[in-house]
Amino acid sequence: MSTTNAKRNAVVFGGVAVVWLVIDRLTKQWADTVPVGDLLWAGIPGFLDFRLVHNTGAAWGMFGDATVALGIFAVVFCALLLLVAHMRREKALVWEMAGYGLVLAGGIGNAIDRFVNAYVVDFIETTFIEFPVFNVADIGVTCGFALVVICYFLFEGKTDETGD
Repeated sequence: MSTTNAKRNAVVFGGVAVVWLVIDRLTKQWADTVPVGDLLWAGIPGFLDFRLVHNTGAAWGMFGDATVALGIFAVVFCALLLLVAHMRREKALVWEMAGYGLVLAGGIGNAIDRFVNAYVVDFIETTFIEFPVFNVADIGVTCGFALVVICYFLFEGKTDETGD
């Protein structure tokens, strides 16, 4: 893959990470304006609500009150992710790099919450299934990871020369 594609991939990775992190921070700032447990907005009845939760653990209440340890884990994970993205920048498809950017932004967004607030601001609540309340950072981690896995396993070895 050319240097042009490597540069393009680096720009996509960084751009996606910055944009997603800004969206995460702005939505959490909006959500944290009401008392914990209060409904921010009744989104789509029977499907989605926006309700503020302060999460000191991880999904499904795992590792409750381990927010500093989870924050440290997130920082280490993000550092490793930066290394992997750097090593893959010449071989990866642009969508894989976008996935790395989403995961990085999600990890940084939740780590900021953990170190600044001692909890993560969650506010997106599915009402059609029993599922933990989550946030934009969580969406980035989940969708970004899915993109990376799909690109890596389905398209590894195929070249993306669209940037030349």
